[in-house]
Amino acid sequence: MSRLALIKAVLGPIMRLMFRPQVEGAENIPDTGPVILAGNHLTFIDSMIMPICLDRQVFFIGKDEYVTGKGIKGRLMAWFFTGVGMIPVDRDGGRGGVAALMTGRQVLEDGKAFSIYPEGTRSPDGRLYRGRTGIARLTLMTGAPVVPFAMIGTDKIQPGGSGLPRPGKVTVRFGEPMEFSRYDGMGRDRYVLRAVTDSVMAEVMRLSGQEYVDMYATKAKAA
Repeated sequence: MSRLALIKAVLGPIMRLMFRPQVEGAENIPDTGPVILAGNHLTFIDSMIMPICLDRQVFFIGKDEYVTGKGIKGRLMAWFFTGVGMIPVDRDGGRGGVAALMTGRQVLEDGKAFSIYPEGTRSPDGRLYRGRTGIARLTLMTGAPVVPFAMIGTDKIQPGGSGLPRPGKVTVRFGEPMEFSRYDGMGRDRYVLRAVTDSVMAEVMRLSGQEYVDMYATKAKAA
């Protein structure tokens, strides 16, 4: 039994009991081949719930501090997150964004599924913020389709993004695949990168029902 299968067998029933996750549109995720899952990010537990809900393993970038903690808690976090598909990257350095982009590219070129939060950080207030163009660079570099998704209700079970989550109902909603082959060879055009990113975020907004804010979440947090 793989570590992911073990995690699902042990934690899956507990999480289903606590959060009653409802998955909509999972048939939009291809069973094989490269695919980018791009969605909103409300709270820390988003990255724990989605991997448990899907049949296909999904890889995603996470802070390296999630796997470098000390003691029993640190070892358990490292075991869980690497087991469900997290790839630790130091995103705080000046080259963190490049490292994350290249890691995602390698995952996709290996024919796997890669999940990304285009906002780049958790929403500070439950609204949907402007997407960063890394999502556009990935799809144009690899030709992988983008499946938009929305996490709904996770901010209610874990307000503020920290502390122990409370019982509640969560919905994970996937939209239809989006492909951008019409922009082949235009991956360096900043207007194309922004257009692709904005079209993905528009689908995320439609799926989530969130209010959209045309500014970066990091800027809103710093204000």
